Amino acid sequence: MSTRLLRYLAPGTVGVAFLFLWEGLVRAFEVPFYLVPSPVLVLRTLVHDAPLLLGSLVVTLKITVLALLLSVVLGVGIAFLFVQSRTLERSLFPYVVLLQVTPIVAIAPLIIIWVKDPLAALVICATIVAIFPIISNTSLGLRSVDPGLADLFHLYGAGRWQTLARLRVPSALPYFFAGLRVAGGLALIGAVVAEFVAGTGGTGSGLAYQILQAGLQLNIPRLFAALVLITLTGVAIFLLVSLAANLTLRRWHESELATEHQIR
Repeated sequence: MSTRLLRYLAPGTVGVAFLFLWEGLVRAFEVPFYLVPSPVLVLRTLVHDAPLLLGSLVVTLKITVLALLLSVVLGVGIAFLFVQSRTLERSLFPYVVLLQVTPIVAIAPLIIIWVKDPLAALVICATIVAIFPIISNTSLGLRSVDPGLADLFHLYGAGRWQTLARLRVPSALPYFFAGLRVAGGLALIGAVVAEFVAGTGGTGSGLAYQILQAGLQLNIPRLFAALVLITLTGVAIFLLVSLAANLTLRRWHESELATEHQIR
């Protein structure tokens, strides 16, 4: 119990200490709120502008979730194709890497021009950012099987699909969840960057648009409040993926078994 308490208490203590230090420095040096607002002022702004900011958060979160789901479907499908043929993987994987290293801010304007639906364009942009960890980690996991188990399956006459479903997929799950943790944050980043590029406003505006508007109006407390919401959303996505990994793997895989024993 003490280990579990320390696990949550230590980062919480650091966070509270940082907020107190931030508040103290702002008050001590009398920093104007339009340069760096205090945490108390950011919290007040978050409460006062909650209807506006939460509505924008829903828009950004919708894009993020759709992009993450699309990344999982496409990424896992592509990984399955890669594991079936080395030639296909060698032919296509360089282009996957090329898509990953291309800055999204460079191709987002083209996607927004080509795709008429703004929501679909933003989802495509975020998916491009988030899909690479799913493909690379899942492909690695599907190939990282125990040679002894692979020989055993072959000895008993298991077919390709039986080996895939009963050996390769379970072996790939830890790798998949590791990629999903990264992809969750990247999907959120891709959604925010795409919103910045698109500059969509009105009722369909996300948090990125609120940040742009707050910066233009020198409403720095609202800008910080929007950043806080984005940060908390990223943390929540990471925790949800970690929880899903724990529930899926804790009964049989060493990574989560070790975590369970450490907590106990």
